[in-house]
Amino acid sequence: MLNGRLAPLFLALASAAILGSALASQYVGGLSPCELCIWQRWPYVATIVLCLAAAAVRRPARRALLALAGLVFLAGAAVAAFHVGVEQHWWQGLQSCGGNLPQARTVEELRAALLQQPVVRCDEIAWSLFGISMAGWNFLLSLGLAALSFASALSKPTGGR
Repeated sequence: MLNGRLAPLFLALASAAILGSALASQYVGGLSPCELCIWQRWPYVATIVLCLAAAAVRRPARRALLALAGLVFLAGAAVAAFHVGVEQHWWQGLQSCGGNLPQARTVEELRAALLQQPVVRCDEIAWSLFGISMAGWNFLLSLGLAALSFASALSKPTGGR
């Protein structure tokens, strides 16, 4: 079990790696994210900050920050689960998941704006591995990191601060 300052550093590194993978898939792999994909990135930003702070403080505050990071991971898992449901057509996504109509004063302006705006739908799976979409993998990773956060927050001290 990860203990002491190693746990928050591992969690921050894992969050950074997952966030980096999402950004690489967008900017290197050319997979444009939908609205829900963008929402799923924010919990990782928050957990990086929380876990780096947890690594810098003493044990009682570290435990609280790790528990808070666990809650943020659970919130991220909830967003990912919602996205999986939208991809599987179990329920309807957000109104913004189908693309927003741009503001235009004329038909020509509307046409030009529509041709320039990429439409990325939340209910279409852009990439999957072993039959699991990116949102599905995010759900699983978020649950695992939440469990590790809570286990580390509740673990007994092994010496040190």
